[in-house]
Order: sequence, then structure tokens, then C-alpha cells
Amino acid sequence: MEYVHYPVMAQEILQHLVVGKDCEAIMVDCTCGEGGHTHLFLSTYPKLTVIGLDRDSAIQQKAIERMKEFSGRFIPKNMWFNDFFDQGEEQVYDLILFDLGISSFHYEESQRGFSFRKDEALDMRLDEHAPISAYDVVNGYQQERLADVIFNFGEERYSRRIARAIVEKRKLAKIATSEELASIIYKAVPANYRYGHIHPATRTFQAIRIEVNRELDRIEPALRGAVKALKSGGRLAVISFHSLEDRQVKWLFKGMAEGDEPTIRLLTKKPLIPSDQEREENAASRSAKLRIIEKR
Repeated sequence: MEYVHYPVMAQEILQHLVVGKDCEAIMVDCTCGEGGHTHLFLSTYPKLTVIGLDRDSAIQQKAIERMKEFSGRFIPKNMWFNDFFDQGEEQVYDLILFDLGISSFHYEESQRGFSFRKDEALDMRLDEHAPISAYDVVNGYQQERLADVIFNFGEERYSRRIARAIVEKRKLAKIATSEELASIIYKAVPANYRYGHIHPATRTFQAIRIEVNRELDRIEPALRGAVKALKSGGRLAVISFHSLEDRQVKWLFKGMAEGDEPTIRLLTKKPLIPSDQEREENAASRSAKLRIIEKR
């Protein structure tokens, strides 16, 4: 089985999420994906157990196959990370990791329309049973609501133009594929915007994906639950990939680290970023920011 995901900032994560070699510790990989980070930790710590969370059953199956060598030390759970920490369990954990980025699998293999460079059915659901897909957002949202999604979740300056073009196009026929949507966006924006450092559809596709999966809604409750479930002296790391994610993480951690009874200690006053070498070797890592805290 082939694995396409490159675990971002792997060495920095290993450097800061540390347990004793002989410690029978428990780690939660909240965004396990194909298991890049999980495999690294299980290989490094022979007595560590990792609970690997992922709502996407297809990518989780790849992780299960990959972790067979570690026998019972890998425990997969097919669920959203915010739901995991909302179960009311009394279990405490030594290490917790959130890698909020979308796996390469979703762009390259899932065939769910995550990439504007492919001609695939518009879906973008990480949970195949979720009630709303990208098709529903693109073809069903009113123009103003669609523009707000693109602006708020994609920080797209031409959100109104793009929403208007989508609505005009769908009057003629439903927009069914990622290639169709990318073409509409490309034609809707000014000519000079088409040749910037990113494709003009990048932010709109990001926004629709976030809306479909309610990604930003899940971060704060999951982090609050994770900190509560962390043992004293345990560590938690979050890798974010755009400002909307990082802003939530930054201010939540800041609030929890200050006040009369702080619950955490900030180990990274400013976020760590990938090395020049990693950014050169893995373009997907370029916007990554890593924040780490320790439970008081």
C-alpha cells in the first residue's frame, strides 16, 4: 500500500512531545490520516500506545494497514476529534497531537473534488455520511450566503464576484465537478488575479471544504476537551495551516495560560515554522505553524 502524506514538522514534534523510552504512555493523534506522525512515535517509543482518530474511514484503513507491525499499540477510532473529547471519559493522556491540515490523500486519491486541478465529483466530505456536500453548497446556497462562506472561510477578496458567477452558471445547469467550479472561478476574477502565486480557485475551494466539514467549529471545543484530558505535565501540539485556524489556537492558548489560575504553560511563545529544507522538499508545509503547550 502506498502512502502519499508527508508528516509535517516531524522532527520538531518529536523534539517537544517527549516521554520516557520505558514509559507506558498513551498518545492521542487527533488527525491520524495515513499515520505519518503516529508511525514515527510508535517507532521511537516501544512502549507507547497511540489512539488514532479520523472521521474518514477510507484513509483510516490505510493507517490500520500501516500500523500492523505495532500490534495492539495502535488503537484506531473512526470519529471527529471534538466528539472524542466529549465522551465524558475519565481517561488521561500523556501526549496529544492535532495536525489540522488536509492529507495529500484527499487531494490525490479520494476522488471527492478537493482539488481544483482534477475533474471529480464535487463532494469534499471527510465524513462520507455527512448531510451536506460541496455540491449542495455550490448549487443550493443563496448568493449572499455563498459569498459570505467564500469571504469568511477563504478570505477571498473577490468573493462577491465569484458567488455571483456561480449562481448565474447554475441557472443554466447544476455545477457537478471540481473542474467546472474551478473554471467558473477562474473566469469570474480579474485577469491580473489569475496569474498570482496561487491559483484563483484556491481560497474558494478551501472555504467550501471548511463549510462542508465544519472544520473551524470543531477546533475550540476539541482543544478545551484535550487540555482537560491531558495529564499534569503532559504536552499538546497543534499544527495549523492558515490564519483562521492559527488565530483560534493562539487566543485560546493565551487565555488558558493567563489569569489567576492558568491551566497550561506555553512552550512556544511564537509558533515554530518548518525549516528551509522542509519547505523546499514539501510545498504543503510552507504555511504550517506549530504551537505547543504543557498542562500545569
